[in-house]
Amino acid sequence: MVHFAQGAADFGWAIRAARYLLARQNPYDTPLEQYPMTAALFGLPFVWMRPEVAGGVFWGMSSAVLAFGLTRHGYQRLLVFLAYPYWAGILTVQWSPLIAASAFFPLLLPATMAKPQIGFPVALTHLSRRGVAACLVFGLVSLILMPRWPWLWTKQLGNYQHFIPLLVLPGPLLLLALWRFRDRDSWLLLLASMMPQRWFFDSFILWLIPKSRRELVLTAGLSWGAGIWRWYHVPHSFTAVGRWTVIFVFLPMLGILMWRQYKPVQQ
Repeated sequence: MVHFAQGAADFGWAIRAARYLLARQNPYDTPLEQYPMTAALFGLPFVWMRPEVAGGVFWGMSSAVLAFGLTRHGYQRLLVFLAYPYWAGILTVQWSPLIAASAFFPLLLPATMAKPQIGFPVALTHLSRRGVAACLVFGLVSLILMPRWPWLWTKQLGNYQHFIPLLVLPGPLLLLALWRFRDRDSWLLLLASMMPQRWFFDSFILWLIPKSRRELVLTAGLSWGAGIWRWYHVPHSFTAVGRWTVIFVFLPMLGILMWRQYKPVQQ
């Protein structure tokens, strides 16, 4: 973060909103503030840190919690950290590792409310009573601190630049996930494909799908095809980013789901 002079990078917007909240000011005074007030609550513990330190601590803690959750199913699942979207996210301090970690810890489910467009698929496929209760309490606290924030935030959504994987060719192929509608992972893939995404890092939540060593190595390896494309193509449109995200991330996940009907994974 110091080398690239990015401060806390994307997480800096949550810290900025937290500072405005403490000062009882409106953080949505700029079209660039596109995170809900629930993200600001996560930024509160970091407002007194240097931005670079805050970004590093947030990313490190998010990754550590995710690693702890993954090891419930064996150390081989730590191979998810080889996926290109994880390394794309580290450069801009993204939320996807923390949101993925919430799949393992119900009390962490409010993290899905910090970035709803990628949090919704994880939340909906990993519901629990404690998780729902935690989200309700978290949402209530945010409304008490700033009652008008949902209205102010929704007015910012028109500024969000994005693509929707399902609508970017060959994205419609992802509807084949309905063939495995009894598999929770299929719904995670399908819901994620319907949500607006901005960059490769948003798809990291899909690494909740692969379980076996073969699945993990295959999907992580193929994901670097998107990284190679990104390296050699600058600038890039959101449509192009979406297409290569679908090809190198979403479709391999679909292939794994289809393969499982012939060889079910041991979880």
